[in-house]
Amino acid sequence: MIAATLALIAAGCSSKANDEDEGGGGGGSELRVDDGVTATTIPLGVLTDMTGVYATLGKSVTQAQQLYFDELNAAGGVCGREVELTVRDHGYDPQKAVSAYTELEPEVLGFPQFIGSPYVAAVKDRIDTQDKGLVIPQAWSATLLGSENIRQIGATYDVEMINAVDFLVQEGFVDKGDKIGHVYFEGDYGENALAGSEHAAGAAGLTVVGKKIKATDQDMTAQVTSLAKAEVSAILMSAGPRQSASLAGVAAASGLDVPVVGSNPTFAPQLLETAAGPALLKNFYVSTSTLPIGSAEPGPAELSAAYEKEYPGELLDTGVIAGWAAADLFGEALKRACEAKNLTREGVTEALLSIDSMDTGLGITHDFSDPAEPSTRESFILRPDDEAKGGMVVAKEAFTAAAAADYAAEGAGG
Repeated sequence: MIAATLALIAAGCSSKANDEDEGGGGGGSELRVDDGVTATTIPLGVLTDMTGVYATLGKSVTQAQQLYFDELNAAGGVCGREVELTVRDHGYDPQKAVSAYTELEPEVLGFPQFIGSPYVAAVKDRIDTQDKGLVIPQAWSATLLGSENIRQIGATYDVEMINAVDFLVQEGFVDKGDKIGHVYFEGDYGENALAGSEHAAGAAGLTVVGKKIKATDQDMTAQVTSLAKAEVSAILMSAGPRQSASLAGVAAASGLDVPVVGSNPTFAPQLLETAAGPALLKNFYVSTSTLPIGSAEPGPAELSAAYEKEYPGELLDTGVIAGWAAADLFGEALKRACEAKNLTREGVTEALLSIDSMDTGLGITHDFSDPAEPSTRESFILRPDDEAKGGMVVAKEAFTAAAAADYAAEGAGG
């Protein structure tokens, strides 16, 4: 599927590196370009985290995107132009993130990566009213819904947690009347996830015991102690990998033997080599809208082989899938914009709105035609496995909980 995707993109790209019409599907009009696009290049920006909370994921997301665009360029590029990535590491720091966006925005056509829901939210109004460049964030807060220019791939955090609670109920981990803990980052990410868990808990007759933390908090002893005292039957986690490791390890050491289900950014395979590894293998799960990178399905298998060839010795994790998927979506929008002879920010956004069924072979088909809706409401439930490539396997195939199907995600239409 990965190879087929590249072949299709190459087939749809013009080989002529100027603005003259070639008599193709453009209706005789010249190719429109702006925002740094030249006769030979299409500049894109990458705002990542390689030194902060999501450093390991940021590295693999960025490398996967570089791999995608390198292969796209080798296949002819888009309208005869090579796609060039300019990378900035914001270290999950709000000032650095906004500063990096401000620096790159005038020079690039758009951003196939922007890590951090709070930081995307901080510039959302600028993107929507002034800048108009397509941004595909590695962030899934529903507060970003409603924008034609900010498009997420996958279920939003609230929908992920509704599916997570349904998984806990269906598997018999929790019963009506039980309490479930939810440890979450302050800000858009965690608070949106909490909105989902509380919605699902209300529908299932459960009670959520919320514990808000900061991104700089790494020791979860206080949170575990409080949740154990509350006698929770399960815990939801909407934070980072370091917090997941601490929570799982402390819970195991204190005798709190309950399942933990994390939002999609909560796990990294390196955690299995830490002291928390056994606890994660026993009790940890992740709700996410993609197959694991170690899946034997053709899409992940082809991607992992290509990634390992390009970056030998580098760790495979969920960032590889997330990075490739975002680059693939941006690439498809560029290809359609090229076919429409409109390689401007407006043209790229219009092209993306035309994508109502995109299957990249990574597990779920996505619809990007309605900015007010998540691209899917389906989630896989994954679990750690120290013998699997990438450290994760499927525990439950993709599904949409009944409580998620008719749920109005926060921010929809806004």
